[in-house]
Amino acid sequence: MGEFVRVEVSDQIATIRLDRPKMNALNGQVQREIAECARAVDADQDVHAVVLYGGERVFAAGADIKEMADMSYADMAAHSKILQDCFTAVTRIGKPVIAAITGYALGGGCELALCADFRVAGEGAKLGQPEIQLGIIPGAGGTQRLPRLIGPARAKDLIFSGRHITAAEALSIGLVDKVVPDVEVYEAALTWAATFVGGPTVALRAAKQAVDQGLEVDLDTGLEVERLQFSGLFATDDAKIGMRAFAEKSKPKFTGR
Repeated sequence: MGEFVRVEVSDQIATIRLDRPKMNALNGQVQREIAECARAVDADQDVHAVVLYGGERVFAAGADIKEMADMSYADMAAHSKILQDCFTAVTRIGKPVIAAITGYALGGGCELALCADFRVAGEGAKLGQPEIQLGIIPGAGGTQRLPRLIGPARAKDLIFSGRHITAAEALSIGLVDKVVPDVEVYEAALTWAATFVGGPTVALRAAKQAVDQGLEVDLDTGLEVERLQFSGLFATDDAKIGMRAFAEKSKPKFTGR
């Protein structure tokens, strides 16, 4: 539990809640607390799914510009590694992660949302990578995760222009997966997360790792990653439970082992 970021767990769903008024600016302390919370929920075997949430008004408006303004190259060379490592901790949560986006998800806020597996946005949400308007570029994964998600041309459009896009446009280009009324964002994310509760957590972790690691390598290597993950699951109790339940036409009761 940090000063600005906390974990709330209910019904085996963990919410990583950003709470740094007014705009959830992602200063160094918030970044470190996000990483700590990400590692905590990853290690908690009672957590089956995770929601990233910034509250009813805003997801995260971006990095703390005041904190960065006076940094030198040497300062940022050191800080940027910490920044990327913090966000990478979110991508390495071995459970389904859903970003619940209200208000602004800009700059670092958009990059944080990119670390989730899925994104639910409110109708009034605005997303974008406006760093170019400050004379810099995204530094927390925006130039890498964004093109992998929506393709290089669309990513370049957002990064080169720095423009903010609506939730509707974000849905049309695949930046978000679902758009709901603003007041329903968090509940929609929880409802989605609930579909993973009680599931085969070991297999879900393996599936996430296979997809994510496979995107970084050539097809042959990716297929080998998949083969090893697939084969390894036959050593789990959950695989036996699932196949037995299928044969008996009953609902499996997975144990996470």
